[in-house]
Amino acid sequence: MSIVVEGKGITRDYHVPGGLFGGAKTVQALKGIDFAVERGKTLAIVGESGSGKSTLARIIALIDPASGGELKIDGQPVDIARRRPDTQMRSKVQMVFQNPYGSLNPRQKVGDVLMEPLVINTKIPASERRERAEAMLVKVGLGPEHFNRYPHMFSGGQRQRIAIARALMLNPALLVLDEPVSALDLSVQAQVLNLLRDLQEEFELTYVFVSHDLSVVRYIADDVMVISKGEAVEQGTREELFADPKHPYTRQLFAATPITDVDAIRARVERRKAARQAATA
Repeated sequence: MSIVVEGKGITRDYHVPGGLFGGAKTVQALKGIDFAVERGKTLAIVGESGSGKSTLARIIALIDPASGGELKIDGQPVDIARRRPDTQMRSKVQMVFQNPYGSLNPRQKVGDVLMEPLVINTKIPASERRERAEAMLVKVGLGPEHFNRYPHMFSGGQRQRIAIARALMLNPALLVLDEPVSALDLSVQAQVLNLLRDLQEEFELTYVFVSHDLSVVRYIADDVMVISKGEAVEQGTREELFADPKHPYTRQLFAATPITDVDAIRARVERRKAARQAATA
């Protein structure tokens, strides 16, 4: 398997100006993070609030610059100190955010939301842009009839499906997902997680998946990286970490977090879906 995204020694420093009672100081948000994710696999990044996991996600997604280190996407080095990567690199990696309500422009129709990345980054004609957008709506479990509707007309789960569809419009190799299901109900979480798995298999997508929810991590991840205070304190396969966490912080994190049986929720969702299909048959 080829490596889609690889980081070595990633750091991020924030310079805090001094005030009346103290001088300026530097806060290290990330302290030399190393990782690599194979094509078609999912790396979950877990940690408490303020651990640095979302900071790392935004660097991988080429949204925020790093202070140091090396990043490669599809084998190509990325100048991670730059705030604006070139168009070709930008199309290789896309991000899905936590809040499906805030991530979509309420004044744009869904079709325009989906076509916008194509307008900005490609020279594809308008008719083909629409065809691609309608096809992607179908891929995420919606339909062409939703093309001219506005975001407020959809539920939270449907909006997140739209956000995922938009992220896929440029055919990226890598999706960075920052808490993509944490704002959704449990049953809707299971539906979106199932969708992400199906899309990953169909398009051979690679995911970097940020979450504080260990149930979600256990369901979606192939490998797990645990971050505490800007440091990667433990990395390994999902099976290794859940069966025998080594680092005290990992054990503490696992002990303090209730784990919901996502597989059971998924099975319940599938039973309800089958029952609805049988009733309409």
